[in-house]
Amino acid sequence: MEIILTVNGTELTVSWEDNESVAEIRSYLENESITATLNRYGGFEQTGALPQTFTRNDVQVTTIPGDIVLYLGNQICLYFDNNTWAFTKLGHIEGLSDEEIRELLDTDSVEITLELK
Repeated sequence: MEIILTVNGTELTVSWEDNESVAEIRSYLENESITATLNRYGGFEQTGALPQTFTRNDVQVTTIPGDIVLYLGNQICLYFDNNTWAFTKLGHIEGLSDEEIRELLDTDSVEITLELK
């Protein structure tokens, strides 16, 4: 089953990483979906709390628009610009230009849903 990310009602295509964190999120989603409100932070991302802490495998990375990362094990971040920090990469939004990603995410807040389909 595929993890589906919806942002403000728009279903997005995501290329998910093959790592322990994504596997744990997929396992969580077998029982219930995740809905979260994310808030703009730092002029480059939307970030918000997850319902539990997931395994971290942080490495120093520079994000690009469309990257999805796990921060501190219990925060999900969707990037619309660049940032360098130690994160666990979860995936990348596909099929949208940097401009389209910025248009979707560069707002005060967004509501996301993660579910299996």
